[in-house]
Amino acid sequence: MTTLRFRMRGMDCAEETAALRDEVGPVVGGADRLAFDVLEGIMTVRIEPGAPVTVESILAAVQKAGLGATQLSDTAASAPDEASRNGPTIAAAASVGLTIAGFGAHAVVAGDMAAAFGSEGMGTAHAVPMLARAVYLVAILVGASHVVPKALGALRRLRPDMNLLMTLAVLGAIVLGEWLEASVVSALFALSLALEAWSVGRARRAIRALMDLSPPQATVLREGGAEESVVPTAVEVGDRVLVRPAERIPVDGEVLVGTSAVNQAPITGESVPVLKEPGAEVFAGTINGDGVLEVKCTRVASDSTLARIVRMVGEAQSRRSPSERWVEKFAQVYTPVVLAAALLLAVGPPLVLGAPWSDWVYRGLVLLVIGCPCALVISTPVSVVAALAAAASNGVLVKGGEHIETPAKLEAIALDKTGTITEGRPEVTSIEAVTGHDEREVLELAAALESRSDHPLAQAIVRHAKERNVVVAAATDVKAIQGKGLSGAVDGRTHWLGSHRYLEERKQETPEVHAKLEALSADGHTVVVVGTDDHVCGFVAMADRVRPESVAALKALREAGIKHLVLLTGDNAGTARAVAKVATLDEVHAELMPADKVTAIEGLVAKYGFVAMVGDGVNDAPALARASLGIAMGAAGSDAAIETADVALMSDDLSKLPWLIHHSRRTVRTIRQNVVFALGVKGLFVALTLAGVATLWLAIAADMGASLLVIANGLRLLRRAHPGS
Repeated sequence: MTTLRFRMRGMDCAEETAALRDEVGPVVGGADRLAFDVLEGIMTVRIEPGAPVTVESILAAVQKAGLGATQLSDTAASAPDEASRNGPTIAAAASVGLTIAGFGAHAVVAGDMAAAFGSEGMGTAHAVPMLARAVYLVAILVGASHVVPKALGALRRLRPDMNLLMTLAVLGAIVLGEWLEASVVSALFALSLALEAWSVGRARRAIRALMDLSPPQATVLREGGAEESVVPTAVEVGDRVLVRPAERIPVDGEVLVGTSAVNQAPITGESVPVLKEPGAEVFAGTINGDGVLEVKCTRVASDSTLARIVRMVGEAQSRRSPSERWVEKFAQVYTPVVLAAALLLAVGPPLVLGAPWSDWVYRGLVLLVIGCPCALVISTPVSVVAALAAAASNGVLVKGGEHIETPAKLEAIALDKTGTITEGRPEVTSIEAVTGHDEREVLELAAALESRSDHPLAQAIVRHAKERNVVVAAATDVKAIQGKGLSGAVDGRTHWLGSHRYLEERKQETPEVHAKLEALSADGHTVVVVGTDDHVCGFVAMADRVRPESVAALKALREAGIKHLVLLTGDNAGTARAVAKVATLDEVHAELMPADKVTAIEGLVAKYGFVAMVGDGVNDAPALARASLGIAMGAAGSDAAIETADVALMSDDLSKLPWLIHHSRRTVRTIRQNVVFALGVKGLFVALTLAGVATLWLAIAADMGASLLVIANGLRLLRRAHPGS
C-alpha cells in the first residue's frame, strides 16, 4: 500500500475534514483511507497498489473542498507552514482595518458620523456613498477570501456548513443595502477563523514542545576517547554518548559509567530526580544532574521513548472522542435546519401576513449568522487536544481523543500484580537456619548454588548476599533438577537447593519445618530450601514487595469513585491473596493464563460496564485489548503491552491513575460546559431575532465571543495539574 502525505492550507477544524472526506474520499476509494492531523496540518492518504489514483486527482479534489494542498516527500519536515497559519490572521486584520476605513470614508463624505450608522441605527437600510461602498466591498472580499471557496464547495455537495451560512448572510446584507453590516459580519467572521487557527496553533505548540526536549547535539565517544559532536539522529545503537552536567540526554540508553540524579519529569512526569547508576536506563529528553554520565545508546533517535510519545500524541488527536463525533453529527443536522428556519423566517411573514420584506429578510439573515455552529464545532476538538497535551506533559500518554473520556466512566479497575502493584522483582525477606547452621551459612550456600543463574529468585539471593557483604564462592558441578531445583558442590560437599515440593519428595521434611514453610507460603512468600543428602540446612523466604505508592494510589482510586478493584495474576493463590490483603483489593483471581485474564475482564465488563485493565507484561496484552480502557506501565512495560494499551503511564507510577480519572472528568466537564454555553447563546439570540432586537453585527459578535470563550475554556486544560488533584 502506498502512503501519500499532503500539507493542507485552511484545515483547522472538523468542518474542513468533513469536506475533505466528502471530496477526496471517493477519489481514493473511500473516506476510511484518509487520516487527518489537524495540529500539523497534514492529510495522509493510503492507496491500494494498482488503484487509478494520481496526486493530481487528489489535489483537484482538495481544491473542490475549498482548501489547498502540497504533497510532502517522505523526508520532508513535519513542521507546518507558518505562512499558511498566519493567513487567516492577516485577512482578519486587513478586513477589520478596511471596515473602519469604509466607515470613516462614509462619515467624511456625509459630514456626520451618525450618518455612517444610519439615521435609525444599524439594521435599517440607508444610502451609502460610492467611495464607502468600494472600501466596504474590498473589506468584504478580503474577509471572505478564506470562506467563499469552502462555501462554494459546501453548496456543490449540498451540505450546508458555517461558511455557506456566513456567505449567504453577507450577500443578503449587500442586497438589502446594509454595506456596513455586511462588512462587519465578514470582518468578524474572519476574526473568528483567525482565533480558531490560533487555538489550533496553541495546542500544536504545546505538543511540539515535547519534541524540543531533544538536544540539538550529542557528544559521541569514539575509539581512543575522541569526542565527536553529532545530531542525535546520527547516533547508532551501541554508540557511547557523553552527557555532561545539566545537559539533556540525547538518546535512550543504559548508563555505563558515572552516577547522577536525572530529572525525568519531561518524560515520566516524576517531580523528584531519579538516581542513575551503571546499568540504569535513561531516556532521551531528560535532564542530567551534576554528574557526568557515559551512556550506551539502546535505541536510535527515531525510536526513542520521546519520539514514540510525540508520534503517538500526534496520531492520537486524529482519533475523535465520543463528544467530537456527537458534535459533528449534530452539526450535520443542525446547520441545514438553521438554513431552512432562516429561509422560512425571511419569506413566511411577508407571504402569509403581508409583513415588510426588508424587515423579515433581515431577521432571516440574523438567524443565519447566529445559527452558525462555529463555537459549537470548535469547542470540543480544542478541549480534547488540550487534554491530550496536558496528559502527555504529565507522563500519561493517552493514545487518542476516543480514550480521553473513558476514564471518567470507569466503575472497576483490574490490575496485574507483578510490576504493577508490586515492584516486579523478588527480595529476600527472611532466612531460617536449622540443624545447627546459622543464617549467614545458609545464605552463603544458597548464593553459591545460585551464583551463575539469571533466574529472578537466584538474583535476589545473590543480591542479598552482596548487601550483607557475604563472600560468594561459586559452587562447582552445578546440575539443574528440571522444575524442582539444582545441586552442586560447595567446599567439596554436595548440596541441593529447591522448592518445598522438592523437599517433600526427598522425604527430609520435619513437621516443624513443614509448618513454617506452609505459613510463609500462605503469607505470599516464595521459599527456597537448602540441604545436603542427610539433612536440611535452612531456607530463604522471598517476596515481591508491594510498592508503597501503590497502596496510596489504590486508596486514591476509591476516593475518586472507583467501586471495585480486582487483582488478576498468574502467580499462586497464596501470594495473590497476600498482595490483595496489603493493597486492600476487593477481588482476587490467581494462577491465570493470558486467556483466563481475558475471560475475567469479559466478566467484569458484563457486570460493571466500563472496566480498565492495568498491566505491564506480554501476557497482559490480550486483556488490555479486551478492557474498556487498557493501561500499560510504560517505563518497564513490554512493547506488546504498550502498543496494545490505550494509555501508558510513563513513570510506572499508579498515582497517575487517579490523576487521569480526575483529568478525564475535567475534560468531559469542560466539553459539556462549552456545548451548553454555545447552544445557550444561540438560543438567546434566536429569541432576540424573533423579537426583532438582534442585528447582524451583534449576532456575529456574539458568535465570535462565544467561540473565544469556549476556546479559552478548553485551553485551560493545558494547565498541568498536580497528580491526584
